[in-house]
Parts: sequence; C-alpha cells; structure tokens
Amino acid sequence: MHNAKPLPAYLVQRFQGWKATSYAENSSWYRRLASEGQHPRAMIISCCDSRVHVTSIFGADTGEFFIHRNIANLVPPYKPDGQQHGTSAAVEYAVTALKVAHVIVMGHSSCGGVKGCLDMCSGDAPQLEEKSSFVGRWMDILRPGYERVVERKPEDMARALEKESVLVSLENLMTFPFVREAVESQHLTIHGLWHDIGSGSLECYDPKAGDYVVV
Repeated sequence: MHNAKPLPAYLVQRFQGWKATSYAENSSWYRRLASEGQHPRAMIISCCDSRVHVTSIFGADTGEFFIHRNIANLVPPYKPDGQQHGTSAAVEYAVTALKVAHVIVMGHSSCGGVKGCLDMCSGDAPQLEEKSSFVGRWMDILRPGYERVVERKPEDMARALEKESVLVSLENLMTFPFVREAVESQHLTIHGLWHDIGSGSLECYDPKAGDYVVV
C-alpha cells in the first residue's frame, strides 16, 4: 500500500497530549479495559455527522457505550442473504455477544443524509437514484418514513423525516429475531432519541404519547 501517508501533525500533537494527560492519569483503567474486555451497558446507533458527539452528550467514560455510526443513524431490515452488512453485524454483536441492556437510536437536527433522502424521494436528487450511489441505496431504507411525512408542509418535512429515521430504525430492529427475543424476554430495551444540535436539547420517543417528549 503506497497511498497511505503519515498522520497529520496536528493529530499527532493531540494524541501525544492525550497520552501525557488523560491516559497517564487513568492508565490503570485502560489496562483493566484491555485485560478484561468490554462490558458496555448500551449500544448507541447514531449518525456519522461530526457534530453529533454521543459520549460528550452523555458524559460517558471509555468502555461505557458500544457505538455504531452510519449515514442518518439507520438500521436496515433483517436480511440474512449472505452479503456484507455492517450495521446488522454491529447489532448482532452488541445483542448476542456483548448482551447490552439497551439499544438506543439517536437522530439529530440538520441531518444531511435525511435531507438527501428527502430530495431523492421528491425527485430533486436524480444522482441519488443511480444504482451506483451508495448513499442513495442506503437512504432507500428511509423511504417508508418519507411516505409518512409527505403530506406535511414543506418547511416541516425535514425535521419530521429526521424523527422518522429513528422510528424506522426501531421498527427494523424488531425484525431481527435475536433483538425481538431479547426485548420480549425483557433482557433488552430499545429507545429512540432526537438531538437538536443548536439548542442542545434531547427528545425521547414515547410510544404512549405517540410522539417525542423533551428529556
């Protein structure tokens, strides 16, 4: 591999600062994590968006969360077709191997992936309709959510679809037999959150209310 380059200097400096401070002050904890393995209580499925900082939002320590990030925090339906499924593999590992107690799907405001789905489904992004578009084919997962918000006012559709991305993912999670079994046996609970980046607020989906409520 001749294309790989050395790490940028600013990242080297940041690493060295972390090693000299955070790591040095907690080295015994890191050694314990290394020797005893990970035992996270929760899996969090969030967006790749650089503005979504899950560990910061919840003040989480190293080893506390099993985190999977993808475009628009989506979970595809269960599809055991022998192909490569990164998100499905992460869910399987979290539930069957790590035996997490919670799976949390967290959407967020101003999501570029959701905006892409909205444009694609509205006919305004033909490039995403191409079979060669990885983003477009991934956002096909959210088409059922689009159908549920298509009658809303244009100015409300993006935020509504962001929240639907969480609900679609929760619905798809329950198509995985091992997830459904864990939920029905009360060994696992699933949760849906939506985070407003600008205000810092967090909303949780309440099935009794049929809507999101502020945390």
